[in-house]
Amino acid sequence: MHYEGLNLECGFRLDLLVEDRIVVEIKAVPQILSLHLAQLRTYLKLSKQPFGLIINFNVLHLRDGIRQVRL
Repeated sequence: MHYEGLNLECGFRLDLLVEDRIVVEIKAVPQILSLHLAQLRTYLKLSKQPFGLIINFNVLHLRDGIRQVRL
């Protein structure tokens, strides 16, 4: 991946990129932490996308495990 003229050889990998517009990060954790939000923001910046979702499957109702992130 290239970012600001630098070639990044690290392990940044998006879970899903929907319609080349929405970055989706999949989790199965007890709760979404600020670390997870920071991870998604990093993916948004590197992919130059303005909108992303974290979907946590470790919840009773899926609607409770979805968080939106905008840059």
